[in-house]
Amino acid sequence: MKLLAKLAVAGALLASSVAPGQAEPITGAGSSFAFPVIGKWAQNYRVVKSDGAEMTPLDIGVDYEPIGSLGGEVRVTQRAAEFGASDRPLSSEELQRSALIQFPIVMGGIVPVVNIDGISAGQIKFTGALLADIYLGKIKTWSDPAIKAVNPDLKLPDASINVIYRADGSGTTFNWTDFLAKASPEWREKIGVNTQVAWPAGAGAERTQGVTEAVKRIKNSIGYIEFGQVVRAALAYGLVQNKAGTFVKPEPATFAAAAASAEWAKAKDFSLLLTDAPGKDAYPIVATTFALVPKPHSRRTQEVLDFFRISFEGGAADATALGYVPLPESLVKQVKDYWASSMKAGS
Repeated sequence: MKLLAKLAVAGALLASSVAPGQAEPITGAGSSFAFPVIGKWAQNYRVVKSDGAEMTPLDIGVDYEPIGSLGGEVRVTQRAAEFGASDRPLSSEELQRSALIQFPIVMGGIVPVVNIDGISAGQIKFTGALLADIYLGKIKTWSDPAIKAVNPDLKLPDASINVIYRADGSGTTFNWTDFLAKASPEWREKIGVNTQVAWPAGAGAERTQGVTEAVKRIKNSIGYIEFGQVVRAALAYGLVQNKAGTFVKPEPATFAAAAASAEWAKAKDFSLLLTDAPGKDAYPIVATTFALVPKPHSRRTQEVLDFFRISFEGGAADATALGYVPLPESLVKQVKDYWASSMKAGS
């Protein structure tokens, strides 16, 4: 019995010697839109936390599941994850009910993609109203006069349009439907804006990967995907007409032009959408991914905030390389000030 007692004490001392925050990885879930950059930041975080050691312990890091924005919101609300990532900004009331804080981590573009023989990236053009009518099922073929009117010099097939949408609860869908609602009163009245909607036409696919695979596989299809993942999958994308009437190429510069108009300081808890932003060069379907972190402040929530602090301070170039727009320094400062005020005792 004395030996057992000594072993128990030794085990307790060994456990107490483990540095705080290194007992197990941080757990996160949500946005597949931001999955590539969160994955890259997680690699950087392991390197920083291991202090340059050649062998990084497996219990240091971030365990992130790209289950869609709605899934991330549910996980963190139920405290089944230590942070959520959502491309839908929650209202202050929602945050208060669930005892969460919210802040932006990265921005990027949502792009219409097609699989049409002979059509390459940047050739086909869409207005918001045209995209809405395609997803409403009102425009059924690629040879429809409404599509030809916007693309008079493009040879399009007399073939049915195969519409692909996100079947899971998706922040990408939230921003996509928000743009369609702004472009089409009929969409706004009949379908609305949400992470999941009652789609009038087409077939659903799970997560960004599912939509990507479906568009690559199905001829004469159309879908909507985050820009960086479109480029990596070598899909043909369309230009979208913005608020100023310009057909804009999706690229980090045009996403940044849309983000430049954002008045973050006036948005309580950073609850702000960037779709249909003003400006001649602004891409019209830009989304922000938000981190959702539980209150009150604890050792584990501090680890989550440290992960994002390290990512903001050393991961901007990685975000840019992956096709996203990193937060400008002024916004990073606002986020850090928000952490200080929202996580203080009694807040």
